[in-house]
Amino acid sequence: MPAVGSFTHDETGYDRDRLRQWLAGRARAEGVTRRRLLTLLAATAAVTALPTTTPARAAGPSIVKPLPPEWFIQRGTNAETRWEALRGTGHRTPNELFFVRNHTATPVLDAADWRLRLWGDGLRGSPGEGRPVEFGYDDLRALPAVTRTAFVECAGNGRAHYATQQGETVTGTPWTLGAVGVARWRGVLLADVLRRAGLSSYAVDVQPRGLDAEYVSGGENLGRVRRPLPLGKALHDVLLAYEMNGEPLPYDHGHPVRVLVPSWVGIASIKWVGGIEVSAQPLFSPWNTAFYRLFGPAHPQEGSAPLTRQTIKSAFELASGATFPAGEGRVLHGRSWSGTGAIARVEVSTDGGTSWRPARLHDRPRPDTWTRWSLPWRPDRPGSRELLARATDTTGRTQPDTAVPNTQGYLFDAVVRHPVTVV
Repeated sequence: MPAVGSFTHDETGYDRDRLRQWLAGRARAEGVTRRRLLTLLAATAAVTALPTTTPARAAGPSIVKPLPPEWFIQRGTNAETRWEALRGTGHRTPNELFFVRNHTATPVLDAADWRLRLWGDGLRGSPGEGRPVEFGYDDLRALPAVTRTAFVECAGNGRAHYATQQGETVTGTPWTLGAVGVARWRGVLLADVLRRAGLSSYAVDVQPRGLDAEYVSGGENLGRVRRPLPLGKALHDVLLAYEMNGEPLPYDHGHPVRVLVPSWVGIASIKWVGGIEVSAQPLFSPWNTAFYRLFGPAHPQEGSAPLTRQTIKSAFELASGATFPAGEGRVLHGRSWSGTGAIARVEVSTDGGTSWRPARLHDRPRPDTWTRWSLPWRPDRPGSRELLARATDTTGRTQPDTAVPNTQGYLFDAVVRHPVTVV
């Protein structure tokens, strides 16, 4: 197991050890079939207690806040932000414009009644399972507060472009690029809460669990959304956030408390968190076995290691098919972000990729958030055009022309061809 305070960014080695411990009877896999785990283990040669807090289900629509069509594209239980709606909004995404990713429906919870329950054999206490510890909302707010600006992004953001640009068939919600948002989050370090709960030296995995309704997929009840984190990551930079852009968390974004795992795929940032299992054994859930791994011809038969860091992307603050008058000067605006480093440069093509010009960056490059940029353009003649933006981060990673496909359409990172018309 990795030492406390350290972890691998791709989780590959840790995942291999986790699987081997399961085979030896020293790991638990709640809601995951033995066949699935044996498949995962092939190429790399008991049910836990639920939190006592009762989940509250939202009445009526699956999303509470208004979803005006000029701001959002509704996608089932989800809502994608329209990029043109972000123009002029500043560095952070306003709460009312922030995308929504729900497995079921937004629960309406009362902060006064909310409790966070920590339990498991990774806490100090009685043999077998440590003494459960509870924190109320006011208990968390009494702890030292931390503020962090970071993006949250669904792992499937950009999924639609596997089909539209690459002709690949993938499953899942057909997000374009609007399943991402940046906010200033305020809360407490998960590390502080774990230590106050009595973290044991034997702990290896930390699994937050949401209070939204149980999720049913393919006729199978998978339980409440939950996903384990290696202890090293949990102690590194993870927040239990209770504010978003200076306001209490809105219902759709995790009220009263959510997990924030900066730069990792959005599924790690569990909303409406009500319980955290702290385990001395490696843990599995459907959200790090059947989901949120890469499957397909370019990947191992058992799938990749569980997804952790997000990839690199760029988007124009423009509607698809926007029109521009020929001969008039305009300024193109957009944003780029990466899960592996700060944005170092952005290049833009206004001729379908034949030539590229450097964009002007409007933010000091920082990890965990995006950088806004702009480029002047004077289209000279009517006709259809494709605008392209290509970012490079401080690790040297540059957006490719083509994304490596996977069956569930995760981590699309290719340059997106944005159609416009000059009239």
